[in-house]
Amino acid sequence: MAPGWPEGPATASAGAGISDELRAQAAAWLAADPDAGDRSELSSLLAEADASPEAANELTDRFAGRLRFGTAGLRGAVGAGPNRMNYVTVTRATAALARWLLDRSESAACAGVVIGHDARHRSDEFALQTARVLAGAGIRVHALPGRMPTPFLAFAVPKLAAAAGVMITASHNPRGDNGYKLYLSDGAQIVPPADTEIEALIDDVGPVSTVPLAADDSALIDRPGHELEQAYLDAVCGLAPPPASAAWLRFVYTPLHGVAGRLALRAFEQAGFPAPDIVAAQFEPDPEFPTVNFPNPEEPGTLDLALAQARRSAADLVIANDPDGDRLAVAVPDADVPGGWRMLTGDQVGALLGAFLLRRMSSGPATKLDEQLFVSTIVSGTLLSRIVAAAGAQYAQTLTGFKWISRAADLREGTRFAFGYEEALGYDIGNVVRDKDGISAALAVLSLAAVARSVGESLLDAYNALEVSHGVHLTEQLSVPSTMTTEVMARLRAVAPADLAGAPVTAITDYTGGSWDLPSADVLSYQMPGARLVIRPSGTEPKIKAYLEIVQPVRQGRLGQARQDAAARMDRLRAAAAQLLA
Repeated sequence: MAPGWPEGPATASAGAGISDELRAQAAAWLAADPDAGDRSELSSLLAEADASPEAANELTDRFAGRLRFGTAGLRGAVGAGPNRMNYVTVTRATAALARWLLDRSESAACAGVVIGHDARHRSDEFALQTARVLAGAGIRVHALPGRMPTPFLAFAVPKLAAAAGVMITASHNPRGDNGYKLYLSDGAQIVPPADTEIEALIDDVGPVSTVPLAADDSALIDRPGHELEQAYLDAVCGLAPPPASAAWLRFVYTPLHGVAGRLALRAFEQAGFPAPDIVAAQFEPDPEFPTVNFPNPEEPGTLDLALAQARRSAADLVIANDPDGDRLAVAVPDADVPGGWRMLTGDQVGALLGAFLLRRMSSGPATKLDEQLFVSTIVSGTLLSRIVAAAGAQYAQTLTGFKWISRAADLREGTRFAFGYEEALGYDIGNVVRDKDGISAALAVLSLAAVARSVGESLLDAYNALEVSHGVHLTEQLSVPSTMTTEVMARLRAVAPADLAGAPVTAITDYTGGSWDLPSADVLSYQMPGARLVIRPSGTEPKIKAYLEIVQPVRQGRLGQARQDAAARMDRLRAAAAQLLA
């Protein structure tokens, strides 16, 4: 906690109203917060708390602690209080970042920090405050022009030779959230111990009124021109050039009210694709995300408008970016499913892209396949590993998160990062962007679709061919709500199952303690013949997550029968996993 309010979580009183401790914490915040809007909001909530249990609970949660650095920085609901995203939270985090940079590099002030933001509520305000604090500490700031997608920020950091990057975004979180995502000088997200070091420094920041702030027109704040956008487009458009037949591809595109649309359209045009059929109601950035219940393309119903438009236009495929443009969803026509369209899973798209890139590389005169590294995570499907092995390239697994995926080649001499993905619709092609990039991934998917269309096939046909060659790889996720995730993981470690779904457990991997190439992680993996179950606590929600995979050989080309057998086995494994986690 910062000076000015008590340590420890606040509590509501047992009856109506709030405790004296909580009231004192709220009063201390009001006295210290320089933002008039946050003070007004908190004052209203405090006035309602005595009569409203909902207001009391909300106030309690806001002072239950403070936002902590997680996977790549801060993320939480926007509002006043230490457990929310606001002016004070951003100021303190940035002051800690400034001190961390200056303590570790004499050149950090000159190299500067790149700052970008999306279109969420208060993103522009938080980005400007970040710039003021950094410039106030004597650090140069490169403020990106307007609302930009996250992968553009990741590209800009090494392009501008900056010491770090800050992206104000909450990605595909609910509409009321925002976040503070931190990148290091290599353009990849922060990894330990940087996160814990900055976290510790936040506690040392005094009252925000003592943090020096530069003026908005400070000479230390520069704003790179549109030449940086063109450099990004030139780089991503060269990753997977489309065939001449791409001009006949028909596709629907939506950025889901996010910030990727403008840059994505420029990328499609420059690469040589026709103009997409845009979902107009979702094209302009809107922090309220008015046409979707949840701005995550993985959620059922989020792509309904795009799919309806695709049916009307007889499109070849649908592609969608999430609100900050770092993820990509893909849907394809399939007469065998209700509605006639199927959304491909992240594992399916990852396998398709990996195979496509390998074919491109194998036909290139200067590419040494045995030096190319393809990467996925310990919870993603294993089809990519089989495709890579058959082609003679290298393969690696990392923990979840692109902060690990993008750095996989750094640990292996004589390798070049070619492609990485995780099942949550994130893909990274080459080393142009050291993070997941929904725009470059969209270009690669469109190139693949155009190649398939030129020989009378679809993306679904291309995926079917992969499973005929390498076996059916059926993957699923299972989430079990739990407020005792530590106890559940301890129980699983204490009593290991001998079998699951009628199959013997042949190997158990506990990732606690790590290995030469994997940091320690609270993850358990159970291997059965032709099946796998990986279990880990969620890093952001009170739940245990399980990742299931069934691998079923395809005999005599009977893909349909193999998929039926895999589905039946998956039913049994799903039931066994649910029982194990109950």
